[in-house]
Amino acid sequence: MAIRSAASDPGGRSPMTPNPPRTYLFALTDAGGTVPPEVGVVRRVAERGHRVIVLADDSMASTVEATGAEVRTWTRPSTEFRDWELRSPMAQARGMAEHMLVGAAPAQADETGAAIDELEPDLVVTSGFGLGAMIAAESRDVPFDLLMPNVYVLPADGMPPFGAGLRPARGPLGRARDAGMRRASAALIDRYALGDLNRVRTAHGLDAVTTLWEQMGGARRQLVLTSAAFDFPATLPDNARYVGPILDDPGWADAADWRLPPGDAPLVVVAMSSTFQNHVDCLQRITAALGGMPVRGLVTTGPAVSPRAIPAAENVVVVASAPHRDVLPLADVVVTHGGHGTVIKALAAGKPLVILHHGRDQADNAVRVTSRGAGVAVPRSASSARIARAIETVRDDPRYRSAAGELGQAISRDANDSALLEELEGVPARAR
Repeated sequence: MAIRSAASDPGGRSPMTPNPPRTYLFALTDAGGTVPPEVGVVRRVAERGHRVIVLADDSMASTVEATGAEVRTWTRPSTEFRDWELRSPMAQARGMAEHMLVGAAPAQADETGAAIDELEPDLVVTSGFGLGAMIAAESRDVPFDLLMPNVYVLPADGMPPFGAGLRPARGPLGRARDAGMRRASAALIDRYALGDLNRVRTAHGLDAVTTLWEQMGGARRQLVLTSAAFDFPATLPDNARYVGPILDDPGWADAADWRLPPGDAPLVVVAMSSTFQNHVDCLQRITAALGGMPVRGLVTTGPAVSPRAIPAAENVVVVASAPHRDVLPLADVVVTHGGHGTVIKALAAGKPLVILHHGRDQADNAVRVTSRGAGVAVPRSASSARIARAIETVRDDPRYRSAAGELGQAISRDANDSALLEELEGVPARAR
């Protein structure tokens, strides 16, 4: 694996460093919107004066290096998961298993194991897709923590099944619905992932697990990087902790060249996916809707789409990106695909949302917004006229802004809480 030196002495002490400082090994994968919050965790730990080494995809290397951590890149290059091309649940499950879950697990386990043997970390911290890293830690009796930069996604009593965009179940029929959907979902993903996962476990001297979720459930802590006020209430396992959202912007947004449309009309900010989800046509319909409204529009395309691909009227500016911390406080309405990072930052700024969810966890985020009255959701295939009506509804009804502000206050409090570091620093220092 390639190694990059840290930007500063990872063993140095800061005034806030607990005694003794610890060694943390992070094993991270690039899943698009998960990168800013996970790298934000790295930065917070490094700033406390701990030694931090990060195994990561090459696409993340410069961003991680800027935190002061030492970076080592995986030797197996990451592959694009073209989930928008997969039409059936079986194809989705097979593709996720191959590209996100177990395809990289053998090499990941070997490289993480070698790093553990060399560095003797006190704790391994992994992305949700870092199954090989979890296996390596478990095989060496080193605790590992699992980062979950979204709502709680594993099966839990009272939590609607992941990905379906459902509200919490009500009554026996609702609970039966959830139980059945959870069983079907687990069986589908296990069909394509469990055999390969257990082959990696066997190669590292571990017994087989009965489900993929069992591997993730073995974490010392499941660190849920969102606000409990945003998620639905449920009975989570004893090792799960809500530790607040990470509101950091991605590094590519900090270098953005952006401007606001002139005038003083209401500002609508459009923030879509940082990875490609076949969303160019949707982005164009949103832009066209803004062009026919008495508003100013700021459309950010993200790194996956060129601003030149989106023609716009004079009252709409289309840019590659703009830092959310700067632009969201200026907005009256935020239009988004529903990724957790954009949704949670818009709410933290007290801004109501119009959501056109595309897939992944986005329908789940949308229903958490709409059920609290903090925005509306329309289909990603909605016409420009329908999108315009949704924006007008949210803009003109003060109840949406009030609900977003109330929810945003709780999110902001949790984002500034110390729970994340308290949990990570709660691991005992390893005797050496």
